[in-house]
Amino acid sequence: MDNGSSSYSRYLAGDDAAMGELVREYMDGLIIFLNSFTNNLSEAEDLMEETFFRLAYKKPRYTGKSSFKTWLYSIARNLAIDSLRKRKGISHVSVEDCTDLSSSIDIEEQYINEERKIIIHRAISKLKDEYRQVVCLIYLEGFSNAETAIIMNKSNRQITNLLYQAKRALKVELEKEGITYAGL
Repeated sequence: MDNGSSSYSRYLAGDDAAMGELVREYMDGLIIFLNSFTNNLSEAEDLMEETFFRLAYKKPRYTGKSSFKTWLYSIARNLAIDSLRKRKGISHVSVEDCTDLSSSIDIEEQYINEERKIIIHRAISKLKDEYRQVVCLIYLEGFSNAETAIIMNKSNRQITNLLYQAKRALKVELEKEGITYAGL
């Protein structure tokens, strides 16, 4: 049983502190993931809060068919899709404004790394929604292709194809910025 499922079980048994553990553990990753749907950090934070609200008050049943994190991200994805259906226009917040870059002793190296990350985040933000989501889930959140397939409600083959297409599109965007990435 992973940490999330044990915390959720403890919460359902009456341990309110366990919900705090869940929020601390998954909050940041959920915001990043939900931002790939909304392109609005404030709205992503609202959806993250709504996800935990749903856990706390509606108390959906976790069956254990997938990891707790996969199940939680599926709930968040469904809330994001519902939210997108309800609204017409999409507001934009630049990804550069939302990054929390780690500090480095060498200021020049830190500056170069910061600029590189900004360019990469800018390139990711230019991708189609599904491409951004698959890149976020696999590379930023560390989900496997199978877990990503569950979250995005797609087959493993579709995720493999989406990831391939997303990497190609990201490579094109990075080349426009003058960056060549051997890994893509």
